[in-house]
Amino acid sequence: MIYITRRECFNAAHKLFRPDWSEAENLERFGKCANPNWHGHNYVLFVTVKGEIDPKTGYCANLKDLSSLIRTCVIDQLDHKNLNLDVAFMKDKMTSTEVVAIEIWKQLEGPVAGLGCKMHCVKLVETENNYVEYYG
Repeated sequence: MIYITRRECFNAAHKLFRPDWSEAENLERFGKCANPNWHGHNYVLFVTVKGEIDPKTGYCANLKDLSSLIRTCVIDQLDHKNLNLDVAFMKDKMTSTEVVAIEIWKQLEGPVAGLGCKMHCVKLVETENNYVEYYG
């Protein structure tokens, strides 16, 4: 078994809030992340897949194909978008980094299997100090 990782980047806005809470409750719980006028991040996404090496190609997965899948299934949906308003797979979900990472996994799991490998990890970096790793 070998693991290979592709890095991609996207920019997106969001806010953390619960519509069933008052503005004061949201600000108390989420702080600046509940800014009513949104805020944004320059996200860095690492997608790690695993599998056996194909003896004909020497690849577990062709990184060009993996990059194309990530772009089509995820980056094109998220980049320069408002995660709360513009992204179908985030509709009615909390836009915390944890939830976004899980939803990215869901978008990629089936298509990655078509490359002959399996998902291992989605790592989503929100800031230089904060990131999430999800292993399915």
